[in-house]
Amino acid sequence: MDPVSALDEPLKKTLGPATAKVMAEHLDLHTVGDLLHHYPRRYEERGRLTPLSDLPLDEDVTVVAQVADSRIHTFNQGRGQRLEITLTDGSGRLQLVFFGRGLHKPHKELPPGSRGMFAGKVSVFNRKLQLAHPTYVPLGGSGDAEDTEEAVDAFAGKLIPIYPACKGMESWKITKAVDAVLPRAGEAVDPLPEALRAGRGFVPLPEALLKVHRPESRADIEDARTRLKWDEAFVLQVALARRRFADSQLPAVPREPVAGGVLDAFDARLPFTLTEGQRKVTAEIFADLATEHPMHRLLQGEVGSGKTLVALRAMLATVDAGGQAAMLAPTEVLAQQHHRSITEMMGELAQGGMLGGAEQATKVVLLTGSMGAAARRQALLDLVTGEAGIVIGTHALIEDKVRFHDLGLVVVDEQHRFGVEQRDALRSKGKQPPHLLVMTATPIPRTVAMTVFGDLETSVLDQLPAGRSPIASHVVPALDKPHFLARAWERVREEVGKGHQAYVVCPRIGDAEDEKAEKGGKGGTAEKAGKKGNQSAEDEAEKRPPLAVLEVAGQLRAGPLAGLAVEVLHGRMQPDDKDAVMRRFAAGEVDVLVATTVIEVGVNVPNATAMVIMDADRFGVSQLHQLRGRVGRGSAPGLCLLVTDMPEASPARARLGAVAATLDGFELSRIDLEQRREGDVLGQAQSGVRSSLRMLAVIDDEEVIAAAREEAVAVVAKDPDLTHSPELRTALDALLDTEREQYLDKG
Repeated sequence: MDPVSALDEPLKKTLGPATAKVMAEHLDLHTVGDLLHHYPRRYEERGRLTPLSDLPLDEDVTVVAQVADSRIHTFNQGRGQRLEITLTDGSGRLQLVFFGRGLHKPHKELPPGSRGMFAGKVSVFNRKLQLAHPTYVPLGGSGDAEDTEEAVDAFAGKLIPIYPACKGMESWKITKAVDAVLPRAGEAVDPLPEALRAGRGFVPLPEALLKVHRPESRADIEDARTRLKWDEAFVLQVALARRRFADSQLPAVPREPVAGGVLDAFDARLPFTLTEGQRKVTAEIFADLATEHPMHRLLQGEVGSGKTLVALRAMLATVDAGGQAAMLAPTEVLAQQHHRSITEMMGELAQGGMLGGAEQATKVVLLTGSMGAAARRQALLDLVTGEAGIVIGTHALIEDKVRFHDLGLVVVDEQHRFGVEQRDALRSKGKQPPHLLVMTATPIPRTVAMTVFGDLETSVLDQLPAGRSPIASHVVPALDKPHFLARAWERVREEVGKGHQAYVVCPRIGDAEDEKAEKGGKGGTAEKAGKKGNQSAEDEAEKRPPLAVLEVAGQLRAGPLAGLAVEVLHGRMQPDDKDAVMRRFAAGEVDVLVATTVIEVGVNVPNATAMVIMDADRFGVSQLHQLRGRVGRGSAPGLCLLVTDMPEASPARARLGAVAATLDGFELSRIDLEQRREGDVLGQAQSGVRSSLRMLAVIDDEEVIAAAREEAVAVVAKDPDLTHSPELRTALDALLDTEREQYLDKG
């Protein structure tokens, strides 16, 4: 049989249609190869043989003992049954407990006087040591000593694989299914070039698959994991290296800054000097813009580090070089905010062709879906004639009607909100491929950037501009200490009393749409990352619907913030209404803005100094850091209060404590990513497509990813089409089927 088709064989052929259906629907496993790459999550080690007198509590043990007695008890008025078996080995006694329909088999197989080997976790009930639903092997009566020893060796200390499972497909069923397909592991195609494999001392892929599923020792697991991590890292890095190589072959118009143009005029009117970080990053971007191949650069940085200013200078340099620049923003609020702040920064330099415009001026236009027909027509005309050097817009920029005179640079803000089709649709509007600058305000650890944005060169801004004030952050345990919440509202009033403003952020809107969703059983819309534990207080806090903007605003107006100008902002408001609220807030006419996460990125109101985040535990760590970055943007210090009902010992409170303890976004992003599943790290907007990373942990395996990248670049440089590596080509095609193309662009 052809080796590729052996692993491509549908599971229903091997396992039967019923099992295959559950695996396909709930685990997204369709072929023999899929199942072989469904690795154990962990391994349980049946404890070494332990005398009953020495049993450690809460540990897995294996014991050989004799059944002293066995009886079935009924409870719950005869509706329930419990089998209790007492064991003895001469040194002590131990109770086994079985419930429900599963008790009849052990009752039959383990009569008094019989011997057996039993494995499970030791617990205490009614002051007696017990094993609940243990695994066991009957050993007969007194038994042959040699047979018993052999059975004990085979049973005790064995590594039991525990697989990611689902309802109807428990781990032990997956174990049986893997046993059925494991002989096919020998036919797996090895993607690693032989020289690389030998040079790094890796076991062959078939051996790695056998060892990961049926290890004899912890060393086997280590060998297998090392090899399988490398496969994932290397194939992904080859895909990214080929993408970079293909992009480097495209032609682009060099856009070198011109002396005496709009950029120089803009720099001359800046009331401050650029930070060292801004100068360094600008030099990297300008060097890329001057090349004859398209720039592909990721600009990431701390909240408030001045990314927009860096991007604007790149856009002005492009205008000076005869091109146009487009900035793509994820929301209308953010597009309007960028347009407003850029035109304010540029002053008369943004009034090209208008009365009062400076000599070197260009025109800066806004293009969003909700604009009136006349304004939209004018904006489109300004773009096609080249009158507008800079356009800032939402998805409306991608529409077919939009034409440019000469698009030279595309700036994408908040890359993770856009799919590859959207990014490429805008890039395709250039006569030749335009340069691309992708910005993100979510600090990304280097290893994640290499994995997810590996087709982009990376620039990092980790220095805040001079004059920025520190932000003090505190957790407010509203349920444990209600007076802390009362004090939080007093602090908001104090800030307003000093002439400042405040945000109050809620996870939910609380309008008719939300109510409809709740009745349909969908619950709230906020993120609930990282919540575990079974404390009743935590359960109660989670069961309550997330606090809503419209309810909280009403309560604040009538209660603790009565007499202040309190307004609301959320994503389902009409665009004109949203813009009007933001204008009033920016102008200082609104004291307190109660909003959803629509204010998360880009909103810049230097006079806003306080933020209260309600139900803060419903947000992710990075999201809280982003929100907090909206305050402390002026000369007055910022204050961020994280309100939660979660109890002190809960993981949610620990996350909030981590946010309050540091302003280092890179450190927080590591904490955030360590607490989330790998699929989340890679972006969950892949419409249910499973992550291609099963073994690699992008936070922990930084060295593997960096080494794999080096090897991948070398392989692609020698053989871009992988003509001499057909096995690698096969593995690449499996990673990059049509459904997963978006994987590389983080969704």
